[in-house]
Amino acid sequence: MSAGLAAMRTYDFDLITIGAGSGGVRASRLAGGYGARTAIVEQSRVGGTCVMRGCVPKKLLVYGAHVAEELEDARGFGWSITEADFNWPALITAKNRELERLEAIYERILRENRVQLIRGSGRLVDAHTVEADGQRVTAERILIACGGWPSTPEIPGIEHVISSNEALDLMSLPKRLVIVGGGYIGVEFAGIFNALGVEVTQVIRAGAVLRGFDDDVRECVTHDMEQRGVRLIRESEVRSIEKTGEGYTLRIAGSDTLLETDLVMYATGRAPNTAGLGLAEAGVAVTETGAVVVDEWNRSSVESVFALGDCTDRVQLTPVAIAEGRAFAETFFHDNPMTVDYRAIPSAVFSQPPVATVGLSEAEARRRGAIDVYVSRFKPLKHTLSGREETTLVKLVVDAESQLVLGCHMVGPDAPEIVQGLAIALKCGATKADFDATVGIHPTAAEEFVTLRDKRPDHPARAAE
Repeated sequence: MSAGLAAMRTYDFDLITIGAGSGGVRASRLAGGYGARTAIVEQSRVGGTCVMRGCVPKKLLVYGAHVAEELEDARGFGWSITEADFNWPALITAKNRELERLEAIYERILRENRVQLIRGSGRLVDAHTVEADGQRVTAERILIACGGWPSTPEIPGIEHVISSNEALDLMSLPKRLVIVGGGYIGVEFAGIFNALGVEVTQVIRAGAVLRGFDDDVRECVTHDMEQRGVRLIRESEVRSIEKTGEGYTLRIAGSDTLLETDLVMYATGRAPNTAGLGLAEAGVAVTETGAVVVDEWNRSSVESVFALGDCTDRVQLTPVAIAEGRAFAETFFHDNPMTVDYRAIPSAVFSQPPVATVGLSEAEARRRGAIDVYVSRFKPLKHTLSGREETTLVKLVVDAESQLVLGCHMVGPDAPEIVQGLAIALKCGATKADFDATVGIHPTAAEEFVTLRDKRPDHPARAAE
């Protein structure tokens, strides 16, 4: 086709998005609101992983699990609560009702911004054409926002396991559960099921949970999980799984001992959900894991094809996908070029107790230069009466020369709520002196961040990392 004919070509839409998760919906509704003719293709539920299979339903189950802890702690405050009864199916039913409400809101937002919802499994036919269950539509730009999907290793018996997707919809609680994987998903579900009375065993490859987080955080969470009754099998891998009349048996590498359980859940990572999208046929470059390769403007190797969110395997967090969706729409449909700043992105693990972090871990910061480290571990005021053996951890990582705060880390109740505010301070370039000059709110755990005075002495092994 000549340049002149290409310029005259008309398309059905200005934008077609494949995937109606948080990032895809944000990009599409903004583009539609800016006047672009927009469609979004989705084969499952509108809302994507976060709203339907991740953050939201999981957090609702976390709230339910915390009630068990509050009931235990109540005795220390003079309360005698008898005949408390937990109904797991009732919690799941209430959770599902809330997801239906949220999905209806998402669908309405799309309608209000004149975004056409196309039901079906979308794939690229060429650089400007998408096919969804036999229907072909064209667009000037195509956005891939198909998210990620749980990945499992190829071992004998892997067909017997469930992922976090199915764990959210169980209609009965198992008596025994083995969770394989020590990342944030495995840790969160271990906390939920353990709090609700399930006998939880967790198999992890490392010596502590939450690989990639600050080492003090990992040690603290690992200790607290075991204190709460989660059995951890460290530095281990599952070799095979077999179904029995009573449930399942798992063989651990290097051992002849079999783990017996009623249910096996794998939480060993997620992979870009790009299989079957026709990316290779359309000339879109992907990594070995299937992640779409994009530049800072979310553009792929094909000029008219873009991607964002978990399918690009940059930072797998819902707010990041939403930020990328906004940046894409602003840049290409509102004449307001914008990119996402990936520095100092806060994150949380809704474990029990929860974790929150922003900025660099101690190990990451040490690789960049000399640092000062401030750490405090203390028993929360609440537990002086509840009797619960649990400590809170707060930690600051500071550049030794400039005194810029490089990282904030916390394990303990309300950690995500507290660290969200600290993330603003890091974005503004706060120094340790700024923290020191801030008056704390007493009595709170949060005030520890502005009352840390004593640097932790550098151990030779730590400094040499």
